[in-house]
Amino acid sequence: MTAIVVSLATSILTKFPFPSSSSSLRSSTAPLLFTKLRPSPALRLSFAVTPLFCTNRGKLMAHTLARATLGLTQPAQIEPTKISFAAKEVDVAEWKGDILAVGVTEKDMAKDENSKFENPILKKLDTQLGGLLGEASSEEDFSGKAGQSTVLRLPGLGCKRVGLIGLGQSASTTAVFRGLGEAVAAAAKGAQASNVAVVLASSEGLSYESKLNTASAIASGTVLGIHEDVRYKSESKKPALKSYAEDVSSAVVFGKELVNSPANVLTPGVLAEEASKIASLHSDVLSATILTKEQCEELKMGSYLGVAEASANPPYFIHLCYKPPNGSARVKLALVGKGLTFDSGGYNIKTGPGCSIELMKFDMGGSAAVLGAAKAIGEIKPPGVEVHFIVAACENMISGTGMRPGDIVTASNGKTIEVNNTDAEGRLTLADALVYACNQGVEKIIDLATLTGACVVALGPSIAGVFTPSDDLAKEVFAASEVSGEKFWRMPLEESYWESMKSGVADMVNTGARQGGAITAALFLKQFVDEKVQWMHIDLAGPVWNDKKRSATGFGISTLVEWVLKNSS
Repeated sequence: MTAIVVSLATSILTKFPFPSSSSSLRSSTAPLLFTKLRPSPALRLSFAVTPLFCTNRGKLMAHTLARATLGLTQPAQIEPTKISFAAKEVDVAEWKGDILAVGVTEKDMAKDENSKFENPILKKLDTQLGGLLGEASSEEDFSGKAGQSTVLRLPGLGCKRVGLIGLGQSASTTAVFRGLGEAVAAAAKGAQASNVAVVLASSEGLSYESKLNTASAIASGTVLGIHEDVRYKSESKKPALKSYAEDVSSAVVFGKELVNSPANVLTPGVLAEEASKIASLHSDVLSATILTKEQCEELKMGSYLGVAEASANPPYFIHLCYKPPNGSARVKLALVGKGLTFDSGGYNIKTGPGCSIELMKFDMGGSAAVLGAAKAIGEIKPPGVEVHFIVAACENMISGTGMRPGDIVTASNGKTIEVNNTDAEGRLTLADALVYACNQGVEKIIDLATLTGACVVALGPSIAGVFTPSDDLAKEVFAASEVSGEKFWRMPLEESYWESMKSGVADMVNTGARQGGAITAALFLKQFVDEKVQWMHIDLAGPVWNDKKRSATGFGISTLVEWVLKNSS
């Protein structure tokens, strides 16, 4: 019994060729696993794995952050090792390495009347082990349920350990396979493994393309599962496997690091410097425009600047522009991210249990998604698409010059806003950012923001809310999310709710009734988008942060990159 497995090892990265049509890799029955990288103009797939997340980027970021640091805090310079991914047809019982990780469904764990596995791969392994695998799995009460995993040290195989990782009743979604990769990472950390192979017990019915997506999801899950943000820890254990394997994974790690950085380190100015670094690393396709407060005043961005007024750290308006190598673009897109590097709430200060003021460094999660996507797009260089990455970065603080409840600000499109709540500041910054994006002549805009607690109440911590009047744009983004495995749910844009947003002294207020708060926030943003532009608002206040891990998730980056790539083809 042979199977094609993915091997992960801390070794020099290798290249492996595109399989020919006669190759066994195209067999629909072989459990094929290997990484899917981004498409090139000539071939749909490329199989060269390179250290895309450059180790000097960690140094660059640390150097940049150190200059803006308060309280003497500086991020440590982390030098990650490299992970190589390769697909090989091997006898799983003979494979030599630290851990052979087998992804199994509940159906795969079925046994015959003699208590022997019916699944051919498990049967092969169990026979080689003299029945110990079946006995051990029974003793561990392992049934293949999602979330279950067991790592067994059993003599008789080429590998040191066998890991069984539960996939649930069926294995068919990106999220399941990414979870498999994360479980593999956890097993590798626990065993201090440096060489791991991953195989699915069953892959019948998976098409060739599905196998590529499956392998990509497992690889991404492994890379992200290995990653730990230890830049701000005085002591840390370095895992045996640690690094970045492909463009999107490295971008997600970058986004997570941005959100995890404390507000005394990641100021608006430092966020602008990080954006400039992305452009300089990919100057062949990316350019950076960073607007100062004075330049924003010339553009009459009163809504954005009103939020920034109280902070000692000046605002910076970030605009990165991607143009394909050949300079020809069939479609122009914009990604707009909320960039509040800290949100105190202003004079409507966040108080009381559950206000999460201590976590308000993550209020720039939308901008992290946008800049992470910019990083990946700069490396992938998709043809036929122009993309604008826009962030109105600032802090929402309190001082004698700060915006007060009841003040009226004027956005750059001339609309006036009565500020009835200074803690509804993100939409004020996005208002001018959306106007600016429309002025770039784009056809489609997606904005991302940790905008409302109401969306978290509605959808919980794992699902982002999607608001758009465009069914076509919704289909595009949800198709991208099927590949990324990130969870979105389309919410209504109920126009009748706009009544609660009307002001007696200005064009609108910035918050409406308590009910439907996520909807009224989206309706507010809609006032600053050209009707000719397809627009979507994504409220990622829930999934941007993992409370259990106390860490950022990098949510949104994978979906944005996939969406851009779909528009480029």
